[in-house]
Amino acid sequence: MGTEKKFKVCLVSISLAKGGLERSCAMLSQMLEAKGHEVHIIVLNDEVDYPYSGQILNLGKLKTEKDTLVKRLLRFRKFRNYLKQKNFDVLIDHRPKNNFERELFYSKFIYRELKKIYVVHSSKKTEYLTENPSAFSKICKKNLLNVAVSEYIETKILRSEGIDNSLTIHNAFNPKWENENGEFPKILQNKKYILSYGRLDDSIKDFSFLIEAFSQSKVWEKDIHLVILGDGKDKEMLQKLAASKSCAKHILFLPFTKNPFEIIKKARCVTLTSKYEGFPMVLVESLSLGTPVVSLDIISGPSEIVQNKKNGLLIAERSLPLFSEALQTLCFEEDLYKTLQKNTKPSVAKFSMQAISEKWNQTLQHAIH
Repeated sequence: MGTEKKFKVCLVSISLAKGGLERSCAMLSQMLEAKGHEVHIIVLNDEVDYPYSGQILNLGKLKTEKDTLVKRLLRFRKFRNYLKQKNFDVLIDHRPKNNFERELFYSKFIYRELKKIYVVHSSKKTEYLTENPSAFSKICKKNLLNVAVSEYIETKILRSEGIDNSLTIHNAFNPKWENENGEFPKILQNKKYILSYGRLDDSIKDFSFLIEAFSQSKVWEKDIHLVILGDGKDKEMLQKLAASKSCAKHILFLPFTKNPFEIIKKARCVTLTSKYEGFPMVLVESLSLGTPVVSLDIISGPSEIVQNKKNGLLIAERSLPLFSEALQTLCFEEDLYKTLQKNTKPSVAKFSMQAISEKWNQTLQHAIH
């Protein structure tokens, strides 16, 4: 093989804050720049929390209190002009695609004549293939590639719509997280706790199921707490639900932090009870820090990360008795716990930034001519 080509790459994301999708886009900028590519990022909202590499065009800074159609069109023009001026080799788009007309507009006007890769972060079809998947799949087929963040998304979502120019590249974790000693909240000092973290949107994350399961597990009678870390529209509702339980004193809500790694490291285990995911970074992050996990075997991702009774527990159905029993098992069965803990880090080595950046780099080398 000759020398590797270096490319001029543009990443597009709604923001670089709040969630796993945004964190993975920020990390992709770091991985590509480390491989010697020139990286630019365009964000549509003025929210940047995660560390990134490259030059950023923050279109969100141009939004004002009163956002008019004219202002939106001016932002789109700035977007289009930037893409034309910079003459990118490839554009990698991480935005959700939930509106067909908007995507038609993007492909015909903003992204016209550009080589593009769409990254699909969710197993919910309407979130990334719009409300009209068969029409939108025609746009995707013209892309250089479509990258799924899980094998399930590649086979069951993209290829089942006939989008055959698809492949899987999982999201990555950063090995440096291991050494980042973020703030550790005083309230958790000397406490044993089960942790769940993410956006508090119950229609997706189903924290209410977790609160019920924790309540039924009775592990709190042995002074084990449940910590729910994050912000979102359902926080108040979930706090009310927690307050109505006899274990109310053992359920703690902590605000979102962009550096939760110390809290994850010291947790007994991390849980995932979502209704659906793309590739749940929560599980990879926890395992990479040596913390076992308890996850529902939902669509999609957990079964590509968790091996039952090897690095965590994978629960086959959304059943309160099964999940609360799994919490008891992880809290009280020391021998099993030690086995799980020993396997955590080795089980996710294939998702390290080094491994994933290699995969992205090879993909670009093959795809861009």
